[in-house]
Amino acid sequence: MNTPHNRVALITGAARGIGAASAAALLADGWRVVYSGRDLQALREAINRAAPGAAPFGPIAERAIAVQADVTNEASVAALFHTTVQQWGRLDLLFNNAGLFAPKGLLEDIDFAAWKQVVDTNLNGVFLCTQHAFRVMKAQNPRGGRIINNGSISAHAPRPNSSAYTATKHAVTGLTKSASLDGRKYDIAVGQIDIGNAATDMTTAFTQGVAQADGSVKVEPVMEVSHVAQAVVYMANLPLSANVLNMTVMATHMPFVGRG
Repeated sequence: MNTPHNRVALITGAARGIGAASAAALLADGWRVVYSGRDLQALREAINRAAPGAAPFGPIAERAIAVQADVTNEASVAALFHTTVQQWGRLDLLFNNAGLFAPKGLLEDIDFAAWKQVVDTNLNGVFLCTQHAFRVMKAQNPRGGRIINNGSISAHAPRPNSSAYTATKHAVTGLTKSASLDGRKYDIAVGQIDIGNAATDMTTAFTQGVAQADGSVKVEPVMEVSHVAQAVVYMANLPLSANVLNMTVMATHMPFVGRG
């Protein structure tokens, strides 16, 4: 859109990777952005990195804030949304991006506490943030808003030894569909972006070799994370009368189509 406006976005897991890239792209598009995550210093550093691209729309300090929050903690999530509304009066976009890739390993060997940590972050965190976003968006004027959930290629097809991650991403797809239906009456549009092999810290191993369904280990191509960020901006800028329910953005030559 590239014109200044008063729309407000909240990004979880915004300190690095897809979250930071998407937050920076939204700032460059004229949004005000709440950077959320557990590491406050890392969030502030991400905002500073985004500052040059946001310059045409005014001082970065007036358009981006860092809020420390843990999406697995209900009180922390409530405080995050309270701070957002207190700062800018409303919420137009929530990008549920925070997530854990681990634990990787044989299903029969995964520690239950590690399983629960992934479920708490990847699923319960998305639910808690979605719930609070609903409460804000249905009560504000103008009413409504948009929620984008970060799914995964693993929401469609698993990688070997990824039971916890894959299970949560399948569950996020169900939550996206349910929230999309339940949000209609409040003018809340809910969609999901499924990302394959964006070049982030989480995918460094892909360029060195990653396990395949046939037992082999192969190097996989990756794509620039900026392509994901631009897809998020596209989804965010749709009018609330239109919704991308599911979008897949992937490295063209990654082994997803035909995986297994």
